[in-house]
Amino acid sequence: MLELEFTTIEEWDEALWARMERIYHEAFQSGAKTKAILRSMLDRGIGYLHTGVHHGEVVAMAVTGLEGKAADRILIIDYLAVEQKLRGLGIGTWMLEQLRAWALKKHGIKGMIIEAESGTTEAHQERIQFWQRNGFILTSYVHQYRMVPEPYQAMMLPLDRSMHVYDDGEALFRYINAFHKVAYRKS
Repeated sequence: MLELEFTTIEEWDEALWARMERIYHEAFQSGAKTKAILRSMLDRGIGYLHTGVHHGEVVAMAVTGLEGKAADRILIIDYLAVEQKLRGLGIGTWMLEQLRAWALKKHGIKGMIIEAESGTTEAHQERIQFWQRNGFILTSYVHQYRMVPEPYQAMMLPLDRSMHVYDDGEALFRYINAFHKVAYRKS
């Protein structure tokens, strides 16, 4: 695997965003949050930008946020992407390992949640299999947003014995929806 450096920023950095924006838009061509929303998330202290850098070039990126009280704090992985030409080399798994270590050390999280598009295409199945290979549990509940055409399913990686998926996954969307509500709020 490539030699990578992991960075996390909590304050908006226009120059860094310019280096990671291409990967973000390449991976999330529709339904992605705008730059203004992402910047607002960092400005308000509710989101983080993470990068995987190889020889000064951003090759992977993630957007995350925290949800829940300290006793049951969850890391929401809002976006995670690897440069298309470098997919399949273990960089996504490496980014997840870095996110997990960072969030455990800095925030004492109890688990990680991702929402994956719920579809039957090969691309949908490959994404879900990636998360499952990395320990995430797929739930059966399919959530349909009003403003987004694709349905989603929540996936969770419990990191503490107290964290369990108690139902079909609908409860996980309470975390996701609470995070989105704050993320899209103006100021």
